[in-house]
Amino acid sequence: MINDAHCHFFSQRFFDTLAQQKGLSGEHRSAALTKHLEWDDPGSAAALSDRWVSELDRYQVGRSSLIASIPGDEDSVAEAVSRHPTRFVGFFMVDPTADQATERLTRTLTHPGMRCACLFPAMHRYALTDERVLKFVDVLAGQPGTTLFVHCGMLSVGVRKKLGLPNRFEMRFGNPLDLQLIASTRTSLPIIIPHFGAGLLREALMVADACPNIYLDTSSSNGWLKYHPGLTLTQVFRQALAVAGPDRLLFGTDSSFFPRGWQHVVHEQQHAIVESLGVDETVVSRIFGGNFDRLFPRPA
Repeated sequence: MINDAHCHFFSQRFFDTLAQQKGLSGEHRSAALTKHLEWDDPGSAAALSDRWVSELDRYQVGRSSLIASIPGDEDSVAEAVSRHPTRFVGFFMVDPTADQATERLTRTLTHPGMRCACLFPAMHRYALTDERVLKFVDVLAGQPGTTLFVHCGMLSVGVRKKLGLPNRFEMRFGNPLDLQLIASTRTSLPIIIPHFGAGLLREALMVADACPNIYLDTSSSNGWLKYHPGLTLTQVFRQALAVAGPDRLLFGTDSSFFPRGWQHVVHEQQHAIVESLGVDETVVSRIFGGNFDRLFPRPA
């Protein structure tokens, strides 16, 4: 069974926020935005969650994360997870330096299935060693069964680029090595670095080697390979298996919007790569499903 550790939940509120930033107004601004993008309007959180279930069923995907992709949209994901608790695990974006960030975290974690706080330090421009971040992580680590997701390396939000919205990011804040303090002092907290570090593969492998609670997700097309001439995704998988081991790799696609839906091509490519490395079938099953189930046990 396939489990996907990296899917975005592009909700009505997500599009409303983008529409506001684009300068659109009125009751139907998000519909106007999705029409401009040539994407499907998501409808309600319940309707979107049902559509995702149908999409996962189509490709025989058992479970997936759902990531609230703007701060403040955690309630949309919480509704989706509560509607389909055996299919989804709730991830949610938080700026830990914002006012009342810990209060928002605590409230969100009261919803069943909301398990992973997602930090984007380059997007919100803060250092991972900031005292406010450390205090936030302490609150998260104090809740059993939670995880931390930290986007490192190259950050580019395709929908913002397509809409001509500015991306005022500072990638200097997204160095995986800055996670060592958090990971080494909060050893019971699993920490996920997506996209193999998104261009900072060496640094991601270094911190994963030093800290056994660091996980790498394999999601997206991994276009960051263009920054490493001659490097192939097959070599990335081989090195990640050698350093982090098969129990700390989480398959993901970075799926997000409809009508594109679940990115089965990413799965087909990565599955073929892992099998080409000649690893045992049990290793394949752990990467593409078992490790996700271990991090996020299926609810009764």
